[in-house]
Amino acid sequence: MIRLKTRDEINKIKECGKISAKLFKHLEQYIRPGITTRELDTIAETFIKSNQAIPSFKGYNGYPASICTSVNEEIIHGIPCNRVLAEGDIIGIDVGILKDGMISDSAKTFAVGKISENIQLLLERTEKALYKGIARVKDGCSINEISGAIYDYISPFQYGIVREYCGHGVGFANHEEPEIPNYRFKNGKRKLKTGTVIAIEPMINLGEDSLFILEDGWTVVTIDGQFSAHFEHTVVVTDDGYEILTIDPDEA
Repeated sequence: MIRLKTRDEINKIKECGKISAKLFKHLEQYIRPGITTRELDTIAETFIKSNQAIPSFKGYNGYPASICTSVNEEIIHGIPCNRVLAEGDIIGIDVGILKDGMISDSAKTFAVGKISENIQLLLERTEKALYKGIARVKDGCSINEISGAIYDYISPFQYGIVREYCGHGVGFANHEEPEIPNYRFKNGKRKLKTGTVIAIEPMINLGEDSLFILEDGWTVVTIDGQFSAHFEHTVVVTDDGYEILTIDPDEA
């Protein structure tokens, strides 16, 4: 069941989203060759708590950290550790913010130093795919309109589109109904109503779409070792379109 949000609840999610946007800007100054993903997690948790919020991922189904740090071939759910970032790496950072009983979810993939042109294009196109999907959000739209827009934009590049994981509802919990895949699917005719809050998140691989989970039980990696990019925003369906909740309104 999709649980619609009131204006007050949406405003609380928006406050969470503002914190996440400011967090990404804060982390960007630290994402350099030589830093470990565990150090980034510590910086992130300190920042979140300084904004009177809680990292909603920490402890969720036993997840041990405040953010997900997925490096290079890691698609999602990478656990912060002693891995040292190097020139030419990319790192996807995924964060949930909990404040006043509501949750936002967002992700961004960052370049570490100078990256190759084909990897830069992967990042740019994955982020553009996110906005292609967001642009289709409105009262009465079907999920497949969002999912199809992402798929139609990405497929000509012959990238791998992750199918085992997808976007989702968010707000009262980290994951709610409905599922929002990055491709058209059987149940995608479901209509979205004003007040629905969803996290849209393309996960796009440079190579194949196949994946596997590491022995830590969390980290999802590409089957062929190729790099993967991940971008995500929390969005609310409105009467005349959408509102992105995981941005800093002061910089929009």
